[in-house]
Amino acid sequence: MCGINGILHFNNKSVNENQLIKMRDSLEHRGPDDAGIFIQNNIGLGHRRLSIIDTSTAGHQPYHSENGRYILVFNGEIYNYKFFYSELNAKGLTLKSGSDTEVLLKLYEIYGMSVLSRINGMFAFAIWDKQEKKLILARDRMGVKPLYYSFYQDSIYFASEQKALFTAGIPLQISENGLDEYFFNRFVAGENTLYQNVFKLLPGHFMTITDSGNAKTTKWWDLKTEIENHNQITNPKKWFEETFFESVKLRMTADVPVGILLSGGLDSCSVLSSLYHQDYKNIETFNIGFSEAEHNESFLAKKITEKYNYKFNTLKVEGNLLFDNLIESTYFQDEPLMHLNEPHLLSISQLANKKVKVLLSGEGADELMGGYVRYKALKNPSLLKAISYLSSFDYLTKNPRYNKLFRYSKIKKSEDLVLFNSTSIYPDDINSFYGEKKKPVNEYRYQILKEAQELYPKSLQRQALYFDQHTYLCSLLDRNDRCTMGASIECREPFLDQRLIAGLGTLDNKWLFSGKKGKFILKSTMQNKLPQEILNFKKIGLSSPWGKYFTSNEKIKEELQHFAKSEIFDMPFLSNLNSKKIVEEIQKGNNQIIPYVLPIFMLHIWHKNYFQKFV
Repeated sequence: MCGINGILHFNNKSVNENQLIKMRDSLEHRGPDDAGIFIQNNIGLGHRRLSIIDTSTAGHQPYHSENGRYILVFNGEIYNYKFFYSELNAKGLTLKSGSDTEVLLKLYEIYGMSVLSRINGMFAFAIWDKQEKKLILARDRMGVKPLYYSFYQDSIYFASEQKALFTAGIPLQISENGLDEYFFNRFVAGENTLYQNVFKLLPGHFMTITDSGNAKTTKWWDLKTEIENHNQITNPKKWFEETFFESVKLRMTADVPVGILLSGGLDSCSVLSSLYHQDYKNIETFNIGFSEAEHNESFLAKKITEKYNYKFNTLKVEGNLLFDNLIESTYFQDEPLMHLNEPHLLSISQLANKKVKVLLSGEGADELMGGYVRYKALKNPSLLKAISYLSSFDYLTKNPRYNKLFRYSKIKKSEDLVLFNSTSIYPDDINSFYGEKKKPVNEYRYQILKEAQELYPKSLQRQALYFDQHTYLCSLLDRNDRCTMGASIECREPFLDQRLIAGLGTLDNKWLFSGKKGKFILKSTMQNKLPQEILNFKKIGLSSPWGKYFTSNEKIKEELQHFAKSEIFDMPFLSNLNSKKIVEEIQKGNNQIIPYVLPIFMLHIWHKNYFQKFV
């Protein structure tokens, strides 16, 4: 796991070494173990290394091919790299290291980009071809590892995080449409970002750029095609257990200690149980605890850890630690926080850093197997219409969960029910709170929705899963990457093995949505392996009590005074709001306003502590 960056000038201008190094070292948290650069005239590559596989100097990057033609900077892991040893040996190739980096480059030399379909891993990498004078940027199937780029002043700049681009001198300018999407959808989906002229390379894509500036993007992995062409799974439970267990085993590939992010919920406990039943020893688990019972699963995490004779570590993120890591995680995230548990993940990753270098996570299970309650609302759209007429029932409007369902039921179009299923506030809420606003234009969201409709024409639930796998899940993976890498920890997600993703997409709805909690195939597979209290416990998820934080955390209460005077209220989207009145409502304990306030408050924190660093 590492941080990568680079510059390619299209006008034969020489790369400035100081500029390249400043970019690279803004990513030091991603790779504190080693650093390197490559510069040749108009091309420069930078690398910060977090040593996971072959921690010796043999894994130093940028990595040069033996013939000197190719230079590679690589962020991520190829879990099945040892699988290729015999194939490479049969071709007369000798490996000089034990690193997956060397294997990746040798495979590229033989097969070119077609090798991507054969590797199992998470990655973002860049290869410079000296002979053809072309740069290739590539990203893994689901976008576990980030990669950003900007075309600026007859050049392309790329890096693992946006801050490296701004460090290089790319202007930090907010995209108006990106800001609108932040308020409507919580994050910017697809290749666009919150910033003008800063883009994400899409998951499952690679880009080829010549030194004259011609660029072509190619989609090398397509989930819809994978699902459509997948063989029928005749025994889903057997298939799932074998594939899931093998995925967990692959993600234990490391030359450093590996631990588990353990919530106490079904997903992460299933990962832990798989390790136990595959006879892994001396596993450390890391848990985020809460003082509030409605947010706390620590007792379950502790119980299963002790049952398996593993070591349990837990941490409550409160007081000064919460506020300080709110600021710090905003810097690592590069954008306003949207999941609202980033300070907690950063804190537990910092704790884990003292004992391990890699953490396994249960991320992705909900989006692959229908684990969110919000998917249930799509099972019967006609029932939603009936709920929309029940505004006279106080219980519906005052209970937070039912209030959200009631507001969701006001959405009329079925496509909008899918598009806004993962949001906290809906278009009508936006218009009533902020004033009349047009929905932001994002062609990517509609492209993915169209694919989902073609794949699952009769099921809004399945459409929402497919849609989330390309949008909401990407934001979760970015959060995981930034929070763990902010503490120099690598995070791996066993549920996101490509075989599981495609195979689950072919299964009948009953394997996903049966039962009260969804994820039926996971629950039924693990029912004889997990304690009953974990199988039956009501899902909490990593939610945070921000209503309480606003009224009890001294530093956050103090920050509210700055929030009331924040410059962000001069932005057009927020011009109709009375900031002082908002703060007064928070201080009164009006929890119904919290979902509306949090995106604004996090924008304020970002603007004050991040934006000002680069403008």
